[in-house]
Amino acid sequence: MAGNPRNGRPYRRLCAQQRALLLPCWWCGTAIRYDITGLEAGRHRDAFTLDHAVPLSLGGDLLDPANARSAHRRCNSARGNRTTTTADSNRASRRW
Repeated sequence: MAGNPRNGRPYRRLCAQQRALLLPCWWCGTAIRYDITGLEAGRHRDAFTLDHAVPLSLGGDLLDPANARSAHRRCNSARGNRTTTTADSNRASRRW
């Protein structure tokens, strides 16, 4: 059985490329703590994580750079596999 593709060199390379861009979180728009690395990054809510615009569970490509986004760990976890942005989900369903 093959190992987890997120442990492979192509995925780590994609994470490093995305991290090097030093972009803000695509989900909330605020700065990401890129200085948090190593084991601490796995637990810190403001650390960088690689998120996918089209969630993997909905057919998104794990290794496609066009699908890669920078996100806080907390935002990535809170988003789950939703495809709408925060602004879209807070919008009223009709005009009042």
